Amino acid sequence: MSVSLVVIRLELAEHSPVPAGFGFSAAGEMSDEEIKKKTLASAVACLEGKSPGEKAAIIHQHLGRREMTDMIIETMKSNPDELKATLEERKSSEASPTAQRSEDQSKECVNAAPDSPSKQLPEQISFFSGNPSVEIVHGIMHLYKTNKMTSLKEDVRRSAMLCILTVPATMTSHDLMKFVAPFNEVIEQMKIIRDSTPNQYMVLIKFSAQADADSFYMACNGRQFNSIEDDVCQLVYVERAEVLKSEDGASLPVMDLTELPKCTVCLERMDESVNGILTTLCNHSFHSQCLQRWDDTTCPVCRYCQTPEPVEENKCFECGVQEYSYLLTSQLESQRIYWENKIVRIEKDTAEEINNMKTKFKETIEKCDNLEHRLNDLLKEKQSVERKCTQLNTKVAKLTTELKEEQEMNKCLRANQVLLQNKLKEEERVLKETCDQKDLQITEIQEQLRDVMFYLETQQKISHLPAETRQEIQEGQINIAVASASSGPSSGGSGKLPSRKSRSKRGK
Repeated sequence: MSVSLVVIRLELAEHSPVPAGFGFSAAGEMSDEEIKKKTLASAVACLEGKSPGEKAAIIHQHLGRREMTDMIIETMKSNPDELKATLEERKSSEASPTAQRSEDQSKECVNAAPDSPSKQLPEQISFFSGNPSVEIVHGIMHLYKTNKMTSLKEDVRRSAMLCILTVPATMTSHDLMKFVAPFNEVIEQMKIIRDSTPNQYMVLIKFSAQADADSFYMACNGRQFNSIEDDVCQLVYVERAEVLKSEDGASLPVMDLTELPKCTVCLERMDESVNGILTTLCNHSFHSQCLQRWDDTTCPVCRYCQTPEPVEENKCFECGVQEYSYLLTSQLESQRIYWENKIVRIEKDTAEEINNMKTKFKETIEKCDNLEHRLNDLLKEKQSVERKCTQLNTKVAKLTTELKEEQEMNKCLRANQVLLQNKLKEEERVLKETCDQKDLQITEIQEQLRDVMFYLETQQKISHLPAETRQEIQEGQINIAVASASSGPSSGGSGKLPSRKSRSKRGK
């Protein structure tokens, strides 16, 4: 089986940003500059030596009626750690069973001793703001087909990127991920491209190796997306994907490549290896199955009549006999039969349309009656709702008045609370001063009581002494040294000594 690779070129406007990671080449040894120089060789040769006006005219001529539109490119990448682990497992599976068994035993031994939670935490945590996986660019998507065919043998080098040409818009990203789920481990990235084409979009899938791309191609090419719809998965190998600006000549033809146009009926890419292509006399191409649905003999694009017209100089190439009258009669007969059949078909269609319109008119009348009943019900509901709204407004006004009263009462209570707090603080201050005075009085009374007890004890002891001793004590004198005025403790002691002296005098 042979297939032809395709080249995807994204032609961007001058002000449009360049999408990240869109460039790809199956020949990995070529750099981006070499790929760009190779692809723009024909464009440079065509535009060389031309003035800016002539360049713009040439670019506009090749651009034709195509207009640049906004395209949404959504990128979904796989986890690089998971991909690396998958590649390591694939390499280990190719090794000998003994080596694999020894590696498994070593892994079990390593896994037996789990690391601490601090070692399991990552050193760096990546984050992003917004949604960097979705980009919006302004341009045109070109799809080229290589003129040489490539075999699907295993030893032939093709590409690790595949393109799903048309995916129905009813399939969401989640449905697409479920469709490619068996190959998630070998998919590096997937780009969903949505342009102005309605009801469909394109998907680029980059695999880790060409063998994985071949497996996906053999498993999913021509397969239905689901069991309900008839849409099938049409896969092509991508030789390279490039991004070029419009002013560089991205619309100009590329050597050894043929651009695939779109069918104006179904808006899908036309490739004879996928669908048959039919070109009309006016040089417009369509899918054969799309043109079969067109009942008229004119072109769906320009309405050019595809029936050959008779000419007066029609001759037989072998005998040279003119058969203008016969051809004209046959053409008129065929035209008459064609128009009679068309009139009959139009009458049938008109009768069917009249019946359908009668049926629709009856249905419309029934719908109008139903709508009138519904309108009456809605009016009754409106009146009831208005009454409820009036009651609710009355309640709201009453509650608003009560709320104002409560707010005034709350304000008064807060003022009373502030007064009571100030009064409490004043009472606490007075109580504290009273307690301090009471403690001071108690201290003085305790000192006086101690002096009284000391006097009584001394008097009792002196009364038990002999008469001679009492006589000596009565005749004795006490000398007190004069202390300095600055000494704190001595002055305090001198304050107590007179009381002792007074007690001795009282003893005499």
